[in-house]
Amino acid sequence: MKLQIRLRRLVLELGGQTAGLLILISTLLIHPIGTIALDTDAGGSLFKQHCSGCHVNGGNIIRRNKTLRLKALERNGLDNPQAIARVAREGIGQMSGYEDVLGDSGDQLVAAWIWAQAQNAWTQG
Repeated sequence: MKLQIRLRRLVLELGGQTAGLLILISTLLIHPIGTIALDTDAGGSLFKQHCSGCHVNGGNIIRRNKTLRLKALERNGLDNPQAIARVAREGIGQMSGYEDVLGDSGDQLVAAWIWAQAQNAWTQG
């Protein structure tokens, strides 16, 4: 648990792509290897359940400039998984927060999944 707290602090200090790499490393250190795929799947499942209605393939059907694509995320100051998790948890603008429905650490799972998708230009495969 102490390692996880230290890693989170380090991720917040470094930000950006380094943060994504550190999240992956911390996941490898904290979770058994067999659960990593489940965590990735959990982030994608949470996204499909709670986010994809408005953010189809990383877009935004309500506000065109508030997409989940890398350039838009960076332009809006959401250039790391922690910032994305905060928005998922607390909401921003017209978007309500989803802390209650995402559950414990669900915001982190969905944010890591969104960040990975944004890094990959939302291409599936």
